[in-house]
Amino acid sequence: MMGSKALCLALFCVLFASHIYIPIPGNIEERWKVMALDAIFKTCTFMGMCFENIGIMTYEDFISMIFRLDYTQPLSDENVTVTDTAFTDIPVRVYLPKRKSETPRRAVIYIHGGAYCFGSCKQTAFDFLNRWTANKLDAVVVGVDYRLAPQHRFPAQFEDGIAAVKFFLQDKILTKYGVDPTRICISGDSSGGRLAAAVTQKVQNDPEIKHKIKVQALLYPHLQVIDSYLPSHRENENGVVLTRDIAIKLVSLYITEDKTFPQALKRNEHMPLESRPLFKFVNWSTLLPKKYRKDYVYTEPILGRTSYSLPALMDIRMSPLLANDSQLQNLPSTFILTCQHDILRDDGLMYVSRLQNAGVQVTHEHIEDGFHGALSFMASPLYLHLGLRIRDMYISWLDKNL
Repeated sequence: MMGSKALCLALFCVLFASHIYIPIPGNIEERWKVMALDAIFKTCTFMGMCFENIGIMTYEDFISMIFRLDYTQPLSDENVTVTDTAFTDIPVRVYLPKRKSETPRRAVIYIHGGAYCFGSCKQTAFDFLNRWTANKLDAVVVGVDYRLAPQHRFPAQFEDGIAAVKFFLQDKILTKYGVDPTRICISGDSSGGRLAAAVTQKVQNDPEIKHKIKVQALLYPHLQVIDSYLPSHRENENGVVLTRDIAIKLVSLYITEDKTFPQALKRNEHMPLESRPLFKFVNWSTLLPKKYRKDYVYTEPILGRTSYSLPALMDIRMSPLLANDSQLQNLPSTFILTCQHDILRDDGLMYVSRLQNAGVQVTHEHIEDGFHGALSFMASPLYLHLGLRIRDMYISWLDKNL
């Protein structure tokens, strides 16, 4: 009896280890620390999927519960006053430098990542980043706490983002916070990078919005759902922290409750026939530099294989890469950061090409030893030098351009 239990335990351990172990790319800094962090993330994913399969709770509820353990209180310090408030009915966290300023300040509106389903501007890493930004740049910083999927699907997150930005851009609000209306940035990472890109497109192209954005900063952004089999998707299918399967699961939760969609997205057979004209905007065979195309062969995704109707799939608020050149031409100076070992790498690379082709001034930083979500690792005990490097690149660019 004991022997059979030991055998079952051993088999489970082998299964578990094989599920979470993924070789770490050889050029990654702090290799053992990254391996440990990756194992923690993969373990949480494994447990969440197990709980979902046996009916205890959904995967996303389990991961959300873990994320909420990392939320912080609005604690001011000697340099910055931190306040939780609301812009209309959108929760935000505002960071105001305490030192006196003779002139109106710069401002940064930050939209956090979290795969549309998780997270908050109150997370330790984002609170640290926004507090750091306010202090280093002597800037007013606003973190936006948009609604999360799957309780609130697209376009709720975009609607919250644009509502918060439009509220902030009112003259009376800018005056209240002492902000220079000509020196405002919208930033975001990952899914927040997509929301930042979409909101910036809306602000810059809407004649009814008086004040425009001076610069935007997009950190390893997710920018399209048209093609789910880019070279970076193939190379990083089992990537550090974020795998292709988990990315597909979370994006699907964001878009629809249709149970057939994730498998269609995984096969790259999720787009309708009428979407064919849009593929020129995300054709990686022309938009990616040769270095990243490698020997991959471009084949257009198979269209019209599905029974559902999802207008979101062709909406530029969902995929900012679908904006045409006349819309892109109005965009401000842009900072885009991409990471080599990231499933979303090619989204950022293609947006760099699209913006440059439209005449937009773009600064592109590519981190050869970088991976997705590195900004989440800036605070003890989970800090990485990579996260601090990305922070410093971002702050340095803002200081010079905002």
